[in-house]
Amino acid sequence: MRIQAPSFVDLETPTGPMRTHLFRPDGPGRYPGVILYSEIYQMTAPIARTAAVLAGHGLLVAVPDVYHEFTELGESFAYDKEGTDRGNRLKIEKEITAYDADARSVIDFFGGDEGCTGKVGTVGICLGGHLAFRAAMNDEVDAGVCFYATDIHKRSLGKGMNDNSLDRIPEIKAEMLMIWGRQDPHIPAEGRRMIYDAMTAAGVSFSWHEFNGEHAFMRDEGHRYDPELAMLLNSMACQHLNRHLR
Repeated sequence: MRIQAPSFVDLETPTGPMRTHLFRPDGPGRYPGVILYSEIYQMTAPIARTAAVLAGHGLLVAVPDVYHEFTELGESFAYDKEGTDRGNRLKIEKEITAYDADARSVIDFFGGDEGCTGKVGTVGICLGGHLAFRAAMNDEVDAGVCFYATDIHKRSLGKGMNDNSLDRIPEIKAEMLMIWGRQDPHIPAEGRRMIYDAMTAAGVSFSWHEFNGEHAFMRDEGHRYDPELAMLLNSMACQHLNRHLR
């Protein structure tokens, strides 16, 4: 399916306006809404290409700036040491409640958008995987996809580095697709096991896939990119979302 030219909307949040990049299918009708959460670098070219893939499978995709309180509207960071350090610093400067309020703003936007069916899903990569996981705790969310979600097992997201994501897992009613890299140093085997056991104990409906890949193996820039895996997993994500949001 072809898509429209990307656009954006600045959504109001309790901590200020949040630039939210929109990728819409180019065709008549209404489509499920999907929040795509970026890595720590915000809206980069690889994230835009991922959003386009999702939109091309019949999904209305919204990519919010995860650090909008601290950046210029629409600002992204480079995939270098400076960008990485800045993204990691802001990750623990932002209040955990502000991350949750951002999710609510995008969900409410979908609820009022004439091109959206009202069905909502979440997708996230790295930091975004954790944010997609938390966003799936909202009742309106029916499906979630998390690519190597960081910091869940360490409880280290947000200011104070003491998030409650593990404790809130019973709130997830969405059908979840969890994807991990076995060679990812940020989420070791014991961390993945902690998350798996917590989701199982809470009765969450989920599928779980581990692949031989390093951290950021989905990003189509850099030496860790695995095109074969990325093609397979983008397809799995689109199938999962369309199955549970139609």
